[in-house]
Amino acid sequence: MAAMAALQSSMTGLSLSSNSFLGQRFSPITFPSLLPGKSTEKQCPIVMKLKRWERKKCKPNSLPILHKMHVKLGDTVQIITGSERGKVGEITRIFKHNSTVIVKDLNLKTKHVKSREEGEPGQIIKIEGPIHSSNVMLYSKDQKVASRVGHKVLDNGKKVRYLIKTGEIIDSSENWKKLKEETTKKPEEAAAAAA
Repeated sequence: MAAMAALQSSMTGLSLSSNSFLGQRFSPITFPSLLPGKSTEKQCPIVMKLKRWERKKCKPNSLPILHKMHVKLGDTVQIITGSERGKVGEITRIFKHNSTVIVKDLNLKTKHVKSREEGEPGQIIKIEGPIHSSNVMLYSKDQKVASRVGHKVLDNGKKVRYLIKTGEIIDSSENWKKLKEETTKKPEEAAAAAA
């Protein structure tokens, strides 16, 4: 009986309240004010996850920061640095968040692919790796020369890109029609191949 009374008195000394944890007091958490102009800390840019090892910088409204590039989809470019230096190809994809491009059949990387179904063997395939846009220059097929890009406004008020060395206009309506036709054909061909 005496032991029971001693146990009860020791338990009442350890009373758990909202301000204590196992008999130890802790201070409540205080948050900085979220009102504009009252914050003393600088806001850091939000970083959006792209891959496990790569981060995408974002604006405060969580939209990714997109870089302006001198090349567009479908442009013919020459690689000016790296192991593929001097080779010419066409741009197939553009990544504006990190300013990289993929050039058709250039900068090939080896990828090991596991088997997806039982009995199917794994594969070693070649894929095109991204190249930073600063490592490519626009290329003139007619005069076989790489050049920097310039911008000018035509008489009809349309702003176009042109090659500085040759004066050749890149953004012509024929080029865009050809590019649109190719992009509309690709989904149809993929659907036909899947069927």
